[in-house]
Amino acid sequence: MKVRPVDLVDVFVYLVVLGAFTQLLPEVISESFLLALLTAILLKLVLEVVLLVKKRIITRIRGARNVWIRVVNIAALLLVLPGSKFLVLELVDWVFGDAVHLGGFFQVTALIIVLMLARGGVRRIFEPAPIGV
Repeated sequence: MKVRPVDLVDVFVYLVVLGAFTQLLPEVISESFLLALLTAILLKLVLEVVLLVKKRIITRIRGARNVWIRVVNIAALLLVLPGSKFLVLELVDWVFGDAVHLGGFFQVTALIIVLMLARGGVRRIFEPAPIGV
């Protein structure tokens, strides 16, 4: 597995967002900078896998010729969306124990939404301009 520059940028964006959440929400706790950095790396890995799963499910929904296959894939997507938040909570608890706490379901949902928005915003900033513009 090769680490691309965009992956490092994502981790730093995640670290900044996680730091902001740690400062603004008392439910979000990271006992040190190193733990926050390791949490950002864990979030990057988990969210990449979740995004990959979501994209595959959406591809199957769009390509389904049978209504029942489409319904099953939509149901799978509806399970993956909240399930990914519980996955993040459980993995962080399992890896870091009491040293890192991301709050509850709603705090993690807000965190992930802000992470994805910040990631998208930073990627747009660094996106190369089209030729001829």
